[in-house]
This record gives sequence, C-alpha cells and structure tokens, in this order.
Amino acid sequence: MTERVEETAGPGGVPGPHTDPGATPAPAPEGGYPAARLRLLQDDAPTGPDRRAALARLTDDWLTALLAGAASASGVHGAALVAVGGYGRGELSPRSDLDLLLLHDGRADPGAVAALADRLWYPVWDLGLDLDHSVRTPAEARTAAREDLKVQLGLLDARHLAGDPELTAALRTAAYADWRESAPKRLPELHEMCQERAERQGELQYLLEPDLKESRGGLRDATALRAVAASWLADAPRGGLEAARTRLLDTRDALHLVTGRATDRLSLQEQPQVADALGLLDADTLLRQTYESARTISYAADVTWREVGRVLRARSVKPMLRGLLPGRGAAKGERSPLAEGVVELDGEAVLARTARPERDPVLVLRAAAAAAQAGLPLAVHAIRRCARAAADLPVPWPAEAREQLITLLGAGAHTVPVWESLEAEGVITQLLPDWERVRCRPQRNPVHTWTVDRHLVETAVRASALTRRVHRPDLLLIAALLHDIGKGWPGDHSVAGETIARDMATRLGFDARDVAVIATLVRHHLLLIETATRRDLDDPETVGAVADAVGSAGTLELLHALTEADALATGPAAWSAWRGGLVADLVKRVGAQLAGEAVPEGRPTDEPTAEQERLAIEAARTGGPVLALRTRDEAPVGEHATESGDGPEPVGVELLIAVPDQPGVLAAAAGVLALHRLTVRAADLGTVDPIGEGPVLLLSWRVAAEYGSLPQAVRLRADLVRALDGSLDIPARLAERERAYARRSRAVLAPPPRVTVAPGTSRTATVIEVRAQDAHGLLHRIGRALEEAGVSVRSAHISTLGSNAVDAFYVTDTKGAPLPADQSAALVRGVQSALE
Repeated sequence: MTERVEETAGPGGVPGPHTDPGATPAPAPEGGYPAARLRLLQDDAPTGPDRRAALARLTDDWLTALLAGAASASGVHGAALVAVGGYGRGELSPRSDLDLLLLHDGRADPGAVAALADRLWYPVWDLGLDLDHSVRTPAEARTAAREDLKVQLGLLDARHLAGDPELTAALRTAAYADWRESAPKRLPELHEMCQERAERQGELQYLLEPDLKESRGGLRDATALRAVAASWLADAPRGGLEAARTRLLDTRDALHLVTGRATDRLSLQEQPQVADALGLLDADTLLRQTYESARTISYAADVTWREVGRVLRARSVKPMLRGLLPGRGAAKGERSPLAEGVVELDGEAVLARTARPERDPVLVLRAAAAAAQAGLPLAVHAIRRCARAAADLPVPWPAEAREQLITLLGAGAHTVPVWESLEAEGVITQLLPDWERVRCRPQRNPVHTWTVDRHLVETAVRASALTRRVHRPDLLLIAALLHDIGKGWPGDHSVAGETIARDMATRLGFDARDVAVIATLVRHHLLLIETATRRDLDDPETVGAVADAVGSAGTLELLHALTEADALATGPAAWSAWRGGLVADLVKRVGAQLAGEAVPEGRPTDEPTAEQERLAIEAARTGGPVLALRTRDEAPVGEHATESGDGPEPVGVELLIAVPDQPGVLAAAAGVLALHRLTVRAADLGTVDPIGEGPVLLLSWRVAAEYGSLPQAVRLRADLVRALDGSLDIPARLAERERAYARRSRAVLAPPPRVTVAPGTSRTATVIEVRAQDAHGLLHRIGRALEEAGVSVRSAHISTLGSNAVDAFYVTDTKGAPLPADQSAALVRGVQSALE
C-alpha cells in the first residue's frame, strides 16, 4: 500500500487558476521533464513569478501524463490528482517540494488504488524531488481537515491537475464551506499556531539569518492572512502585502538556486550571492528589502488578528451582554474621549467625529500620543485619514507638536506598536524625513537585537523609565530617538549623527541651547561606556578628556541616562551590573571635576582589595601563582559550580590571579583559560608590591564556562605553572583544538581585526586598542604578540560584547615610559599580524 501522510500548507492561501480539465497535455520536451526543468532553472530570462509559474506548468504537464499512464495501467478511472500548498497556487520555487493529493471515489479496489499511487509517487522520488503526498476519498480528506488545521489550510489551495475534475471541484467547494463554518473555532487555533511559531523562530525583520518561511512576518504568516480572508470574517490591509510576499518568494528562489538546497534560512555567508542573483547592490540591501517585506506582513497580521478578535468577541457573548467589550469596559459603539479630536472606540484609538485633520496638522501626533498613553492600538483608518488629509507641519514645529512627540516617546513599551503603525503607513518619514535612511537598516553586529530604527525606538522606551533621574526628560527622549541616526550615512555614525541631530532638533523647534545639548549627546553617546570599560579611570587624562567633551553637569546627567538606555536597548550582552558600576564611577569622577571639586580617586593600583592583597602576599612569598575562583557574592566556587545569573549580567564568576611579575604572564594566563574553555567577558590587569620585594601582577577576570562545569582552581593553577615554565605548549594545544573546532563548525563571516593606537588618552603609557571577533585563544595571541614586542603591560581592560572583543592595553617600554611613534607602529603591526 502507498503510505498515507498529511499534506502541508505552503505559502499563500487563495487558490490559483485551475488547469483546464479538457486540455491535452503538452508533448514532453526534448529530454523529458528532468532536462526541461534543468533548462528552465538555468535560464536567466524568467525570474520571480514567471519562473515559478513556468515551473508549475511544466510540472503540471508531466504529472498529467503520469496519471494518464498510471490510470490506464491500474484500471482506476474514478480518481483525480490535486495540487495543494504553494504548488496548488501555481507557484514552485526551484527546490520546493510537491504537495499532492490523490483523490479517488472509493469504488476501486484498494490494491488498484495503491498501484496507481505507486506509479505516481515513484517517478517523483526517482528524480530526487521532495514529495508530500496523501491518498484519500473526498470524505476522508474532509475528515482529515477537521482533525488537522494544516490539512485544512492546504485544501484551501487545492488545484485540479488531472483525472476527474468533478472530484476536485466538489472537494474544493466542500473545503471552503467547511472552513467558513468552522472559522470561528479554528481561527484562534491558527492564531495560536502563528504565535508559537513566532516565539520559536523569532521576528524575520530583526534576524541576521532569518527563516523566510517560518519566522514572524514570513511566508507562513502570509498564508495565514490569506486563510483569514477566505473565512470572510476579516481581511488584511492590502497595501503592499502581495508585493512583500512576492519579494520573499523571489529571495527564496534565489537562495535555492545559490545553495542548490531546499532551504529557507538566509544565512550570512549566502547573503552576498543571493543579493547578486537578485541584482541587488549588496547583502545589506538584500536584508533591508527582506526586513521591509517582513514588516509589511507583520503589520498586516497585527491589524488582521486584532479585527478577528473583535469579530469573534462580538459573536461569542450572550445576546444580553453583546454590547460589552473586554479591556476598559466601554459599551460597544460608545466613544470615550482620550484627547482633543481622539476617542476610544471598540478597544482602539480613533478620530472623533468632529476631528478635522485637514485643519489640524498636529492631530496625528496627538492621536498617537493618546493611544500610547492609554495602551491602545491606533486605528489604521485614523492614521490613513490623517496621512491623506493633514497638511504638513510647519518648520520649525509648533510647541504642541513637539510636546506630543515627546509624550509618545515617554509612554514606555506602549510606544512601540503605535510607532510601528505610524511607520507602516508612512507617517514617520513624512514627519521626520531623515528617518528613511535608518528604516529597516540591518546591524550586522550580533550584540544588537534590533534594526537601527527599532533600536532607536527601544532606546526611547528604556529612557522613558529613567526620566525621573534627569532634569530635562524631553532632551533625554529626543536624544534617545536620534542617537544612532547617523548610521544611515557613511563614516563615523556619531560624527554624522551630530550634524543630523542638530538639524532635526532645530526642525522640531528646540532653541539653540537645547539643540546644542542634543547634538552633544548624540556625538558622545558611546563616550561613557567606552571610556569606563576600556580606559584606566585612575589616569587623570581619562577623566579630563570626558569632562572636556561633555562640558556641563547637566549634559553629563543626561549622557549617563542615555548610555544606560542605549545599552539596555542594544541587547543582554551590552549592559550588566559590572558595566553599570564602571560607568557610575566614571560619572562621579567627571562630575566632581566639572564642579571644580577634587576628583574622587578609585582604589589605586598599588592598593589592592583585601582579597587581592592576600593573594598578592602569598604569591610574593611563594614565588608562584596563586588563584581564587569566586562567584559574585564572594563564595568559593566548587568543582561542579556553574555560572550564576541575575538579569542581564553576562558573567557570574570572578577569577583572581596573583603572580610575581615576569614575562608572558598575560599570554600564559589567557591561554590556560582558553584550554579550559573559559570565555573571558571582562578582565583587568594591574601591578602591586605587597611586601616590598618586587612587583606582583594582579589579574582579575570575569569568566564563564562555554559548557559544562567550571574547572577547579587547583587545576588552573597547575596548568598556569606549566605554562610559565614552558612545559605546557599552549600554542600547539590551542592550534590542535582550533583545527578540531573548524572541522565541526561553519566558517563565520566577520570583519578583519583592527589594531590601533588611541592617541591622547594617557600621558604615562601608550594605549593599544584591539577590536576583533572573539575566538578561542584570542587574548593569548594578543598577549604573546605584546610579549614578543618587548613591552610592559601596565594595565589591561578586556571587554567582550557578544561575539566581539574590544580590548585596551596600557603599555610602556622597559623604562616605564610611553612608546615612541615608530615602536608603537611596529607593535600595532605585530599584534595585527598575530590575529590574521
């Protein structure tokens, strides 16, 4: 017997054109179907929908001929071959599977039906094509659809291929009738399926390697929207929806052709070739176009499911309660005032009957602010009416418009859906033309969770929770919205952003003094976090440089809040209690200098903590390394302890190492950690002389186990002793591991490492900055390069953000002086060479 399996729904939903049942199949092309298929896929002339339709027609003719021969051989005549899913709509991507249903009237002998199916399926399998197939009577197909939502969705795309057309027509009619009858019960199930898939696969519009089909905003969601439309209960906003679906299909076609595989995952290494196949400028252009398509589908889904919910709620309540809606408790049809010209109606913010957007250019911002403050969606028809009828705001904006924008940004998490609705309808770029350059712009740094535009909105959301800490919340919110606006332009985004922010703030109607503050915040939005994590805060030049850049205590206060909001909106790897403490320490010192007070000193490098002092004394007395592995609460870590976590803190274990000063300590310690699969998230290196008998190096590491349990401190110490005396060949061991790792993993596309001298950051040392992809043994290689250059590492500040390492090393010559220019240049070349 032929195996009976469920057919699956493909992308789409509304059935395509029927094959003419009376038509004679086209004669097989020269070389048969395989050769004709290959020629079609190698032909560059048909693209997109034309290629998919041509491939479907070619496959139709082949399967029609197969059924004719199989029916004759098996003696089964009451049967029909039906395409479902994407194939049912007449769309076939190069590596799409074939979704086929063999219908029969149930009168033929089961053995004959099985023989008929075998004569159909085996030629498909022989060509290496993937096949989703089933063999059913119409009654069995309807029963399967009632039991499995995916089967029911697939039947909505049923298209007759060959055989008895009346069987297909009857099934299609029944399938649509069943769907419309069961939709009130099945649509919630479909919605839940979409939500579960979104949680599993993520949002396509923000993923660096999105799944074009399964991610939220992908082809599956487009299928769901078509199914909702077929239910006659609700319909999606049609503006741009079909074009967005077509672009995703075109991208998937190119992905299939580039990879030669049936994949929907747009991986990083394949994006350049896919972009080239589509005739796009580069991979970023491809991602941006993909994100725009996904955003269109996601927005349509949000609006559609909201409408479905409203319809189903109205149908589900008892007659005497039919007027009641959940949420704010307003009666159905009753309007509750929210702001001038804005009311709540049926759970949405809509325009009042008396509203006149053609006379009130601020109305759209007022409606958006009112909706966000009330935690309500802003009705699509309200946005469209304002966008269509309202006059442009004067420049500079009137005070009310600026205040409504700030109110919208200050609404917290409710800001996001309202902003997205405005953006989907083109209002944001109408109000803020410079927004177009960051809209849907990808960020290839994996530390970032969002695209540039969504990150800006998320930063404003985070900043709204910090407005009680600052004297000018309005400036904080606007700076949060604009801090990365320069990423749409070439060059340093902070420098470009300063100019753009100055223009935009002027456009919004801020006075010259406020414009200058906003521009300063945008220009220096990375200053505090970079200085705190990469510079020696005990160096007077560090505090002085920050004070000069900030200029005033009020701006410093705003910059502190912006720094935290920006990091929190970036992703979990960008902020932690440790980083927050470093930034707060820097702000305290800079604040004192700006106030003309004595700068509070941190603990000098020659004044260790009690724990460090104990270790340093023991190291000085024994002449060997001493280690302590501790959690953040200073409790000793046992052999089987694992990383502890509280919130976004990326690391949970501190490793303290004290060792008498000698060449190669940094490289040896880093190599031992790499051998034990400990990931270094942050580190500091300093020198003390605890008993006056020579310097002792103190290394404070924040580490996490890549997997498994943490090693015992005694094992780490034993390997460090061997590394320092030369009996442990760390480079060889790391190279062996790297070769094994390379065999098991895919290559990571990453920009090349960058090694530079940071000028003007210290009078007493040369600061070497290293930015590179984090990798096994990276810090060990840097340490060896510094050792081979014959320089002394006075202090080091190691920071890992996601997969990116950003390290700073304060180095001197053998006499303790900064390096001359030629030696600095040679050192940079040496470290760069070690990392390439």
